[in-house]
Amino acid sequence: MATELNPKNFPVLSYVLDRLPSFTAKSSSSSDVDPPPSKSDPSSSSNHSIEIVTQMPHLAHPDVLASMTNAIADVAQTRSVLRTLGPRPDHETVDKARARLREIDASLSESFEEIALSPNDIDVAEKEQKRREAVDQEKTWYNSILKLNELHESYEKLLKEAEERLVRIYESAEKNAAAVAEEEAAVVEVNEEVVSILQQASENPLDRVDLSGRKLKLLPEAFGKIQGLLVLNLYNNQLQAIPDSIAGLQNLLELDVSTNFLETLPDSIGLLSKLKILNVSCNKLTTLPDSICHCGSLVVLDASYNNLTYLPTNIGFELVKVEKLLIHLNKIRSLPTSIGEMRSLRYLDAHFNELNGLPNSFGLLTNLEYLNLSSNFSDLQDLPASFGDLISLQELDLSNNQIHSLPDAFGTLVNLTKLNLDQNPLVVPPEEVVKQGVDAVKMYMGKRWVSMLEEEEKLANMKDEMDQTNTDWLTRTTSKLKTYVTEVTEYLGSNSPRDPYLDQQL
Repeated sequence: MATELNPKNFPVLSYVLDRLPSFTAKSSSSSDVDPPPSKSDPSSSSNHSIEIVTQMPHLAHPDVLASMTNAIADVAQTRSVLRTLGPRPDHETVDKARARLREIDASLSESFEEIALSPNDIDVAEKEQKRREAVDQEKTWYNSILKLNELHESYEKLLKEAEERLVRIYESAEKNAAAVAEEEAAVVEVNEEVVSILQQASENPLDRVDLSGRKLKLLPEAFGKIQGLLVLNLYNNQLQAIPDSIAGLQNLLELDVSTNFLETLPDSIGLLSKLKILNVSCNKLTTLPDSICHCGSLVVLDASYNNLTYLPTNIGFELVKVEKLLIHLNKIRSLPTSIGEMRSLRYLDAHFNELNGLPNSFGLLTNLEYLNLSSNFSDLQDLPASFGDLISLQELDLSNNQIHSLPDAFGTLVNLTKLNLDQNPLVVPPEEVVKQGVDAVKMYMGKRWVSMLEEEEKLANMKDEMDQTNTDWLTRTTSKLKTYVTEVTEYLGSNSPRDPYLDQQL
């Protein structure tokens, strides 16, 4: 019957439907429903199953079959309904049903006209209602033929879509299986490589190990026993943790664990006292351990592309040799006061954070040459007065912030050659000056600062003059008062007895 599928047209769909338990049950208990091909012709179904599984071996996997079964629930339900309703009517039967419906509608219209034109007929509405009921009974049969035909037609479209859907599911499963197999093979290969490295290190000292891009999920504790290791590259793996045993790499100079899945660093990292370069960028770190401050030999620290919200409080007091600090693309809201103690710092990138300002100690970074504070957006609104003390600064990016005014001493940045102030609501200096470039900005701010100093000096001089005038007036007043007191005393002495209390007061 029409609901049974041709395996040649729908090979995958036929295979999956033949394995639905509901239809197996129906075929054995329902006498009015045609059995599926798998029951009526077991040899044919078996041959088809063997053939398609040979071509598509993943079909036999329970997970794939379960996924496909869920994907064709609508097909199974529709097929069940159609088996109950019967086979699809042929084309001639459908055409006759349509023609008969047209004739019935035309006949009904004529009957209504005759009833309306009948003289002395007071029961027009009643006659129309009876005629309509009689016609509706006849139309119901023909409409059911058309609806059954439409249902079968929709079913055929549904079959095509379902077959395409199952093919996509299989292709996806095939790709996943290939990826898993490839990953497993890679893991085996990586494990063999790791074992080989450890064996080699036990026999001959190694100074460099590169395991970048190996999809490594675990770093064995034994790595901490590789004596003499200077460089360890674990870039672009799938590491979620670094073992505490890494503290055993006492001679390590460079460590790259960037582009992994690290959420924390071990406290033992602080024991790497000779470490000069540390790259922990592109991970999921929310904090740096306080122990990192003990890596006193660090020259380069890259902690960018993480979720850091702050830096260790004492980072500047102990990492005094750091020359390059990269902390961009984090969520840092403020820099610690100790940052000013990083006197060796030459390069600082802190763009795309949530900085709401800089500490006053920032001006102590007198060796700083490059500074990027861009894209802190509405959080960064001003800079400290000590900013003008960054005498070595050559490149400065302050774009995409909310800075209204540059520090008064900005003009003293004599070595500044590159400046980006885009996307700021600047008032000082005005926009027309900013457009003229860095030299114009420095000159404007320099003149403004000199004018402010001159004004302050003028006010100070006026204050000094006023203070001197007040002093002279007080001196003159005091002298006059003394003279007056003397005269009064002499007068009282010559004309009246002396009063001891008055003498004391005078």
